[in-house]
Amino acid sequence: MPRKRFTAKDRARIFAANNGCCHLCGQKIDGVREGWEVEHVIAWELTRDDSDANLRPAHASCHKIKTHGEDRPAINKAKRREARHTGAKRPAGRIRSAGFAPSPKPKTPKQALPPRMMFAVPGALWQPIGGRDGD
Repeated sequence: MPRKRFTAKDRARIFAANNGCCHLCGQKIDGVREGWEVEHVIAWELTRDDSDANLRPAHASCHKIKTHGEDRPAINKAKRREARHTGAKRPAGRIRSAGFAPSPKPKTPKQALPPRMMFAVPGALWQPIGGRDGD
């Protein structure tokens, strides 16, 4: 979609609606001696809005400063976000790290545990506790 060219009638309407003041610096614009431009309050590249609510007169020098200082970075950021959102730009890759520190070696027991008794000793008495005999 090509950008709209403002006619002399459009420029006069925008100039009169803002009392001939630069909306960036607030000074009066001498329409005969000073160069002025129709400036989009919110960059056209971001909104595609050419309505009168988004248009203001601005000195050519003020407009250039705003365009390169504020609008251009915002437009570039919006384009980067859109590219990332649509998948046109892939992430750079995983972040390489040094990894985790090596774990310390397991400690060996200083003293061996005594062996466990696994079977009943012959000759030991076995008595049930609370058995079915009615005791």
